[in-house]
Amino acid sequence: MSLRNIAIIAHVDHGKTTLVDQLLAQSGVFRANEATVERAMDSNDQEKERGITILAKCTSVLWNGKAGETRINIIDTPGHADFGGEVERILGMVDGCVILVDAEEGVMPQTKFVLTKALKMGLRPILCINKVDRAHADPDRVHLETLELFEAIGATPEQLDFPHIYASGRNGWATMDLNQPNDNLGPLFDLIVDHVPAPKVEANKDKPFQILNVLIESDPFLGRLLTGRIESGKAVPGMPIKALDRDGKTIEQGRITKVLAFRGLKRQPVDEGAEAGDIVAIAGMSKATVADTLCALEVMDALPAQPIDPPTISMTVSVNDSPLAGREGDKVQSRVIRDRLLKEAESNVAIRVTETTERDAYEVAGRGELQLGVLIEGMRREGFEVSISRPRVVFKKDEETGERLEPIEDVMIDVDEEFTGIVIEKLSARKAELRDMGPSGAGKTRISLSAPSRSLIGYQGEFLTDTRGSGVLNRVFSHYEAYKGAIDQQRKGVLISNSDGETAAYALWNLEERGTMFVGAGEKTYEGMIIGENARSDDLDVNPMKAKQLTNVRASGKDEAIRLTPPRRLTLEQAIAYIEEDELVEVTPKNIRLRKKVLNPSFRKRRVKDE
Repeated sequence: MSLRNIAIIAHVDHGKTTLVDQLLAQSGVFRANEATVERAMDSNDQEKERGITILAKCTSVLWNGKAGETRINIIDTPGHADFGGEVERILGMVDGCVILVDAEEGVMPQTKFVLTKALKMGLRPILCINKVDRAHADPDRVHLETLELFEAIGATPEQLDFPHIYASGRNGWATMDLNQPNDNLGPLFDLIVDHVPAPKVEANKDKPFQILNVLIESDPFLGRLLTGRIESGKAVPGMPIKALDRDGKTIEQGRITKVLAFRGLKRQPVDEGAEAGDIVAIAGMSKATVADTLCALEVMDALPAQPIDPPTISMTVSVNDSPLAGREGDKVQSRVIRDRLLKEAESNVAIRVTETTERDAYEVAGRGELQLGVLIEGMRREGFEVSISRPRVVFKKDEETGERLEPIEDVMIDVDEEFTGIVIEKLSARKAELRDMGPSGAGKTRISLSAPSRSLIGYQGEFLTDTRGSGVLNRVFSHYEAYKGAIDQQRKGVLISNSDGETAAYALWNLEERGTMFVGAGEKTYEGMIIGENARSDDLDVNPMKAKQLTNVRASGKDEAIRLTPPRRLTLEQAIAYIEEDELVEVTPKNIRLRKKVLNPSFRKRRVKDE
């Protein structure tokens, strides 16, 4: 049986996971009477809720086509740029990739980001133009755009000669020619088998065992599972192995307790062992982590690991010290929070955790606000209580000139023509530079810009307001450039509670003319907690507990029914992007609250005066 290892690469929401569903179904992975679920590869709770792929996952299908029976290992990669660290690691396991592009939206920033990495590693690409059955689909334009992208990022002549295929992932068909309709994905399977080379491991089968670990996860019964492609030799349960770090130093020695191969959506034990070229998960090691080499005892050199782009955004995660701390979560201690963050950094190489000079606080650096938000949301669901600071960019220093450098992002925006003016005006004020502007395939105007990462922190909400919810903003890290100077980002002031207790409907009703409320009636609040946004630019201390004074007069119509405007509830990502430097987000399993770092208003004013 021959073997193929491929990755499916696409921008978020271009139909990648749906296509994998159809590949699984048409290859016979599911029994006739087996219940199937939509987006089967998105198994994580947050992936299902958000509708995006966060973690890279492996699956395997058998295809009996023109070239005989072939096992195809497929890796479903995240489509959002914040999770690019997952993509970079898994590209080393595959020999080819399917570039999935929406026939309406065309090439997007994440497509460019991952494709650049894939071509640098010499992978053989296949272009799959998806959703060709949509009303505004323009596959010819998308094909030309992709060809121009390949040329722009320096593809070799062999890579430029890529095959392309048209597909409808949701309806489960693919065809090499739109004039010849089809009702299955057979042409895509055959194209993968014909175009993607088999793993070049024939000469390595008799060499000592070596595998580079690229994914890590835990199993309640087997412990730590390390996933990678076997580069040489054979992995057999019970054989003694050791783990080497990138420099070739021995981390630990142990034995393989289980070798698990991917068969459909399940991992199955391989008792007779797995050979070079196959992608497997190995159990038995307790210290080895991502980018370490698992190998036979006689091997002395580690396999080269793909370098990972550095984090660009950081924030401080600290113990929750608000007056309501410890009432809703059971994991509140500094030691428990530290262990959880270090565990995340171990399995996710795109996240970096360092201790700060502040007591019980840790700096967590990642690729973007969404990635950090997913981490904190996961901790929140596990019962943690933490305080989060405003995100800030990770600066660098030029080693030669000593100049301060900041991360720059490529921004691509699709908006209706009437909103282009306000979007360009707002982003230009944030030091963004316009690169290109023209019609997009979706009947909107596409604006391409280059902007500092710090100018985009907190802009998403303002962008949706300016475009009345119709705009789509995509961004991806590009490079570091010289610091562009201060950016004037004016946010309105906030309404701050001046005492502890429960909010009263009468008080909130009177405060509505002051601004927008973040809390409703009957909610617990405390001194220094932010309960709303002020209509003016300054912060205002208010009393949300003030109740209506009753009188002994009971006349008809004396008491008016209080009708409150529903409060504006911020999601975790919105709250993190909303706060200023002197504010924190209090995250508990049940609530997300905003607060000032200094709760006492007297101390807060004195501190501002000192600064």
